[in-house]
Amino acid sequence: MTKRDYYEVLGVSKSASADEIKKAFRRKAVELHPDKQGGDEAKFKEVNEAYEVLKDPSKKQRYDQFGHAGVGGAGGGGNPFEGFGGAGGQNVHFDFGDMGLGDIFSQFFGGGTPGGGQGRGQRQARGHDVEARTDITFEQAIFGTEISLKLNLEDICEHCKGSTAEPGYELKTCPTCKGSGQVVQQMRTVFGNIQQAAICPECHGAGKIPEKVCSVCQGRGTKRKEQTIKLKVPGGIDDGATIRLREHGEAAKGGHKGDLYVHIRVRPHKEFTREGDLILSSSHIDIVTAALGGEITVNTVDGPVTMKVPAGTQSGSDFKLSGHGAPHIRSGQRGAQIVTVIVDTPVKLTKEQTKILEEFRAASASKKGFWS
Repeated sequence: MTKRDYYEVLGVSKSASADEIKKAFRRKAVELHPDKQGGDEAKFKEVNEAYEVLKDPSKKQRYDQFGHAGVGGAGGGGNPFEGFGGAGGQNVHFDFGDMGLGDIFSQFFGGGTPGGGQGRGQRQARGHDVEARTDITFEQAIFGTEISLKLNLEDICEHCKGSTAEPGYELKTCPTCKGSGQVVQQMRTVFGNIQQAAICPECHGAGKIPEKVCSVCQGRGTKRKEQTIKLKVPGGIDDGATIRLREHGEAAKGGHKGDLYVHIRVRPHKEFTREGDLILSSSHIDIVTAALGGEITVNTVDGPVTMKVPAGTQSGSDFKLSGHGAPHIRSGQRGAQIVTVIVDTPVKLTKEQTKILEEFRAASASKKGFWS
């Protein structure tokens, strides 16, 4: 099968920067996550394969010059994701940048079954990861905030404390597997009978069962309930970022909670836009201030500030206000605000204003380059 162009896979142009490639990968990876509804494991692997090449400058250069053949990807050869999944799979940590998403998918490719039993060869039970979305204002994204999320999640059963047994009763050895968590099954094949170990269907690999199952959770060890989770959003976070809260997802019997991934949406501002650590805005001035210069008041996220406009300012000129931009999410150092000045041409003039401008025009006609 012919491989698709890596730039097409990520939805970026060949001139895309490293940061644009990373952002495109994050977006595609979350969209195609195989554990999400509507996810696609094949396309998810394709996206990761493309990113593994395009994020590396030397691989990217070879790919741009020679195509898939330059990175060992021509035809059916050189699958960089060989070994994914199954008990023999390898743990792969993906680069999700500053938001701490390095091992978001490790549970899916590390062998064993999340949330399963504790039989031999399996990983410890782990609850499901959970995704949530929240909207914040432009100012909250700049300065940081704390929000409360109300989620309906599986949590440890408060009645049995996760033991699965009714209080006052104990766990006993599973009579089916004798505590091993496994049963041996006989399979008939053309080569004869083959024995195969499987998870015990009664204790689900735990090796023990309750003398009497919990009357609240019916032996599951978990119970769904509404929870309020406090989330600290750091200053400088950008629209589309994801925050990971370890072990704030759903609980699993006898294991750890999954993780909570909160996707941040920053609501548009009526006056400001943002590019990285820059905040962009515009300010209108009259032709007199543009011609003679002066001071104007400019709105920033920190409040109004005074900005000097030099004489002869042209419409569309940009001015920089240092320290009034967005903070870097790690260092906290703030960028600048870029103010684009728009010179307004008056529409309705009084007789006196018209007379002054006529005199101005007459003076400029007698002096070449008066307006330059």
